Amino acid sequence: MNPQVLVAGAGPTGLTLAIDLARRGIAVRIVDKAGEFFAGSRGDGLQPRTLEVFEDLGVLDAVLAQGAPQAPLLVHLDGRFMMERRMSTWLEPTSDVPYPNPWVLAQADTERLLRERLAEFGVRVETATAVVDFSADADGVTVTLERAGATETVRADYLVGADGGRSVVRKALGIPFEGTTDESIRMLLGDVRADTLDHRVGYWFADSSSPMDGIALMPLPGGRKFQFATGLNTDSGTELEVLQDHVTRRSRRDDIVLSELTWSTVWRPNVRLAQRYRDGRVFLAGDAAHVHPPTGGQGLNTGVQDAYNLGWKLEAALRDPGPTSEALLDSYETERRTVAARVLGLSSALLDRTVKGDPNAMDREGTHQLDISYRDTDDDSTGLRPGDRAPDAPLVDANGTTVRLFDLFRGPHATLLLFGPDTTADPAESPATDRRTVRVVEPEFASGNGEFVDIEGHARRSYHAADRTWAVIRPDGYVGFLGTLTER
Repeated sequence: MNPQVLVAGAGPTGLTLAIDLARRGIAVRIVDKAGEFFAGSRGDGLQPRTLEVFEDLGVLDAVLAQGAPQAPLLVHLDGRFMMERRMSTWLEPTSDVPYPNPWVLAQADTERLLRERLAEFGVRVETATAVVDFSADADGVTVTLERAGATETVRADYLVGADGGRSVVRKALGIPFEGTTDESIRMLLGDVRADTLDHRVGYWFADSSSPMDGIALMPLPGGRKFQFATGLNTDSGTELEVLQDHVTRRSRRDDIVLSELTWSTVWRPNVRLAQRYRDGRVFLAGDAAHVHPPTGGQGLNTGVQDAYNLGWKLEAALRDPGPTSEALLDSYETERRTVAARVLGLSSALLDRTVKGDPNAMDREGTHQLDISYRDTDDDSTGLRPGDRAPDAPLVDANGTTVRLFDLFRGPHATLLLFGPDTTADPAESPATDRRTVRVVEPEFASGNGEFVDIEGHARRSYHAADRTWAVIRPDGYVGFLGTLTER
């Protein structure tokens, strides 16, 4: 089958994009060169904004059911318990931020849930299938796929390289991957069982002489596994015996017996950003466009946001090709590369603090990705503006049933919000197509109390809007346009 979009790479980024395209009725194929699906924890921290995306894509309930909140960390020095630490402060949900806390789920499980959701649209990942060559022209991309020694030629409207840090697509395009690899820093990571330890909490084992140089064992949901992590001064093996030796020495205990090592690796800081995200009809997303230190849990989440930003723009270009759609596709790089550069700076700063032994380096405040904005850089005004994340808010419908704005935003459409007492007027012009319209009246503008009511008159606090304002909420949940209603 010749698809409209061919996605190379079936990690969280590629799967998110494939789901978003499939639910829009776009013919999509997703291939991965690996013969088996990834089985490790790796990117196990899902940030609040990613949870909002997963709600829109229809996988949040499963993610919440199979994952868990961040566990408290029990700090032990010289074999003695010293204190309990938390990676971030627990926040209560609010009307505008329904999922304020990170959620823990092994990357392998996140990918499995995304594959299951994608299969509901009749699309399955084609494993052991590699992109080995492609050529693009003004009308599409001709891609050569290789599977079990046989080749297949596929013609697609667009190709998206979500094929990781060693991206074949990026290398074929000759796009520089700017940044550094720090060979002086190494981390040994792995997923292992430790039945002696309480699986409801995490553990930090270190010597009092160097309290930041230790071993972390963090519980993984859905079993008895822990994610093991420790810094290395020299090259190391990754066998179970190596991990066991680290734990026995640092914990000063011989009763912690590790078993069932399912994944392990030695990681080096590789901080890089692609010079371009687009080359004609070929795009880069996820680790193919940016690679991050694990500090702050940003890599997987930034890739998911890439896909969520790109999906609706590809659909617009396929449905209505032309200059407007081309400008929209160009905005993918403008918006997402800027975000990636900022996030790389954040995670790199956290890594630097960790290496220097900062005792607060474990804190993960400011990493939730709820503050990501696509505003113009010169626009520092307050209040909701184009490029901002549209917050959630509760309404009550004509039947007295509570309805969230996120419920109304959910789906592949844009949403038009009309604010003001005159709900019969329409915007003079609106760029949104295939949209739902939500009419919202706010009768006490002068009070500035921030309340609005739905068409039935039920008040709720959340949005601030001037009289006779309209706002288009993009399909990815960001404010696209603001305007003022005209007199009729």
